[in-house]
Amino acid sequence: MTETEPPIDSGLVTRLIASQFPQWANLPVKSVENDGWDNRTFHLGDDMSVRLPSGNGYVLQVEKEQYWLPILAPHLPLPIPVPLAMGRPSELFPRPWSVYRWLEGEVASVAQIADLTEFAVSLAQFLVALRKVDATDGPLPGQHNFFRGAPLAVYDDETRRALVALEGMIDTKVAADVWDIALASRWDRPPVWFQGDVSVGNLLVADGRLSAVIDFGTSGIGDPACDLVIAWTLFDGESRKAFRDAIGLDDATWARGRGWAIWKAMIVAAGHSGTNSPTTDGSFRVIDAVIADHKLRG
Repeated sequence: MTETEPPIDSGLVTRLIASQFPQWANLPVKSVENDGWDNRTFHLGDDMSVRLPSGNGYVLQVEKEQYWLPILAPHLPLPIPVPLAMGRPSELFPRPWSVYRWLEGEVASVAQIADLTEFAVSLAQFLVALRKVDATDGPLPGQHNFFRGAPLAVYDDETRRALVALEGMIDTKVAADVWDIALASRWDRPPVWFQGDVSVGNLLVADGRLSAVIDFGTSGIGDPACDLVIAWTLFDGESRKAFRDAIGLDDATWARGRGWAIWKAMIVAAGHSGTNSPTTDGSFRVIDAVIADHKLRG
């Protein structure tokens, strides 16, 4: 958001709805408790949500979700966002934005998950189903999804800088080994669908179980290794093993998954990830988990 733009708050959303979708103008608008970095989300009435990109870098994701989510949804075992309308740029807000059907559930956390191993299997089954969707004409990696699904070399310079910055704080020798091994292979099969940001903030829980997967802004077709990061950010021990067994990907893809996980954790820990990123809390834990897993796998 630039200095000349209004804050993205419930007042702005109320004005946007009134100006472009007057049929919903009488519905209350409320902020959601757990908001995202890339987009701001609001509850519209009882059954809808409004999602506004927080910066120009996320604009390409709006039309992509509007087009592809209805195509993906019938093939998936869990609900995903259902686009209801797309707002246009205006004098009130300079970027396109979306209205979705509201999905019930709370943002995932270990405390809310009844059985983490069962949750891991459910998530893996969802991602397997997503991989099986016809990828014809799907969005290849690019600026729209920050090159998720592309070869990891796109982030090599950034990762090397983080390794230098973290010298003395982590085992940079082993971390570099993790990265080098990840770079050494590529997805040599036809591109497949991936979600691109499988994180607790994009997984909803109801009655202790995985109930929906949201935010497909970084989705696309290509290498699905980026969808494995959750193995080290949420799972461990038995749940990580269950996730690995159920998702059905080879050792080389898992090595690239460790690369995606350690890249993001290191740039956050090093303070190189920009303003629209999580804090360093947990990043060192993820780095340690990836390194430990790498040593275990040999």
